[in-house]
Amino acid sequence: MPAPRLPLLLPLLALAAAPAAAAEEDGNVWLGQFATINTSDKVFVRLEAQERFTNDSERLGQLLLRSLVAYRINREVNIGAGYAYVLTDPVGPVKLNEHRFYQELNIRLLTTPGGTTLDSRTRLEQRTFEERGGTDWRLRQFVQLRAPIIKNNRLVIFTEPFVDLSEGPVQRGGLAIWRNFAGVSIPLAKGVEVVPGYLNQYVVRGGPDRIDHTANVNLFMTF
Repeated sequence: MPAPRLPLLLPLLALAAAPAAAAEEDGNVWLGQFATINTSDKVFVRLEAQERFTNDSERLGQLLLRSLVAYRINREVNIGAGYAYVLTDPVGPVKLNEHRFYQELNIRLLTTPGGTTLDSRTRLEQRTFEERGGTDWRLRQFVQLRAPIIKNNRLVIFTEPFVDLSEGPVQRGGLAIWRNFAGVSIPLAKGVEVVPGYLNQYVVRGGPDRIDHTANVNLFMTF
């Protein structure tokens, strides 16, 4: 990687270094399918499904189905709102059926002549659960770097802390989750790419925290 790109990587690499602490660990496999449909120059729809296999990847521990309608303010900024259904099926505790409403702001922070991009997504979520009363509020701040490494492939690095803004049915308040990812984009066809990589998820809990070591493979399609 050329030297000018290194300063862009250093902040994300620093965030990816989780503090050493006693924590339970699990091996996961997460699959994701994302489709972006451009309905006009200004409006697009995003549909996605994610399957998360937990407990040493032996069982489907979580299924997420999410949709978004967004508006492009300009080439660098868009806003949107959406809904997600999340089925969480941990070992032991009761299943949770979550209905999640959210709003997000996406900003292209940087584009270089060489094709490196830096993007920010700020997402505010309102989480309700069929099994429990009340509404939980959560803030997520996603920052992603994409940098060319060879002709058709890009290094993809992101970091995303989840901060509970309220204490309620599920949330404890404060930092709850921190995800860090490193992978490579592989184009399959025009508007289609797959991004395999490693995702580290640190989960803050009342007892021992948990670290998920995750093989993460996402398929992105644009129409």
